[in-house]
Amino acid sequence: MQHLDHDRLVFLALGESEAADGEATHLGTCDHCRGEMETLQHVAGLGAGTQGLAELPDPPEHIWQGIVAEIRAAEELPALTERRLPRPADPVEPAAVPVVARRPRRSRRWPGWATTAVTATAAAVIGVAGTAAVLGGGGGEPADPEPPVVASAPLTAFGSTPKDASGDARVLGDNRLHLHVANLPSVPGYYEVWLIDPNTMKMFSVGTLSNGSGDALLPIPPNVDLRTYTVVDVSAEQYDNKTGHSGDSLLRGTLTG
Repeated sequence: MQHLDHDRLVFLALGESEAADGEATHLGTCDHCRGEMETLQHVAGLGAGTQGLAELPDPPEHIWQGIVAEIRAAEELPALTERRLPRPADPVEPAAVPVVARRPRRSRRWPGWATTAVTATAAAVIGVAGTAAVLGGGGGEPADPEPPVVASAPLTAFGSTPKDASGDARVLGDNRLHLHVANLPSVPGYYEVWLIDPNTMKMFSVGTLSNGSGDALLPIPPNVDLRTYTVVDVSAEQYDNKTGHSGDSLLRGTLTG
């Protein structure tokens, strides 16, 4: 069976193009192409969900030292299973030089399992450090106090949304919106958060959510007057390259101070 080209699947997943009749038929019968398409759509949704994230702080110096130690340990692993005579082109490096950044590039490749181990270790260390830094709990330093809540709204299921879907919205004093949602129905696209003027139905997009349950912290546009734009709305959106509201609202609530 001839599968669809990968680049073509990327365009379809991003909503840049519509599937032709033959392509739609193929996606309906080919598990391989349909699975790749769904994976690409999920990745696109994750990318859309990071639009409201601020730049994360650099990990502390001791984190990098731990990563360097793991890399050094892994570099020595091939010596246990591989022996070869040095070639003239191989640089001779003093054993006492500990700085990894100044070591010459080696032509020898690590075994796949060693590379995987180092990569996983580094990722885990950075992930823990990043989480600690974001939460303000690293290094024994006290966490910054949370800004005061200046307005809030319970979010309830809207329209045909299942009644167990719910959420809460809190406007913080630093002009950010803290959103908690739960049990949103699965959608083929992604979730988007809006602030709406109930009198005119004009609206601003605040950001996107990557999951149907969880928390998000989104910046509020500085030109939004929360005395006017009092309705918080969570909608289901498609990857259709359209910036307006889809008309498919899942949750809504009205802010009160």
